[in-house]
Amino acid sequence: MADFERLQDILSHNEILVELLHRAREFDLPHWYFAAGCVVQTVWNVLSERGAARGIQDYDLVYHDAADLGWDAEDRVIRTVAARCEDLPAEVEVRNEARVHLWYEAKFGLPCRPYPTTESAIDAFPSVCSCIGVRLERDGTWHFHAPRGLDDLFAMVVRPNPVLAPREVYETKAARWLTQWPRLRVLPWP
Repeated sequence: MADFERLQDILSHNEILVELLHRAREFDLPHWYFAAGCVVQTVWNVLSERGAARGIQDYDLVYHDAADLGWDAEDRVIRTVAARCEDLPAEVEVRNEARVHLWYEAKFGLPCRPYPTTESAIDAFPSVCSCIGVRLERDGTWHFHAPRGLDDLFAMVVRPNPVLAPREVYETKAARWLTQWPRLRVLPWP
C-alpha cells in the first residue's frame, strides 16, 4: 500500500476528523487543510492501538486568504466554523496563514515572513512529522500536502524542523507528545 493510501486508511478511523473534512468543504475557505496535530495524533493513536481520536485537543483548520488580512475577517471565519461544528466533540482551531506574520513575532519572539500559500505555512511547522495537511476535494478524493514525506510519521519519529519555529516550541510540543505516546523517538534540536 502506498504511503498516502496508508495515511488515508489510518485517518479514516478518526470519525471526528472525517466529519470535519466533509464539513470543511462547505466553508468555502481558500486553500484549506486540516493539518499538524490532528493528523499526526490520529496516526500515532492508530499505530499505538488506541482510539483514533483519543487525546486530540484540537483540530487545526488552516487556510490562506490574503484578500483581507484584518482580524475581523479571520474572526468571522472562526465564529462560522465554531457555530457549524458545535455539535461535534472537538475544538476546531482556525487560522488564516496569510496573517501569521502579523502576530508571530509578538507571540514567539522571532520575525516571520508572510506565507505566500497555506502549503508554505505547513512546511514551517515545528517538527517534520507534523508538516502534513489533508483536505477532501469536492469530488470526494483526499488531497495531501506532505513535503517531507511520511517516513517520520509512520516510524513515530519527532524530528525538528528549524525552518522557523523556536526551539522551545519544538521541545514543549515533543515533551507533551511523549506523555501520550511513550514509544515516540524524539530527536534533539540541532
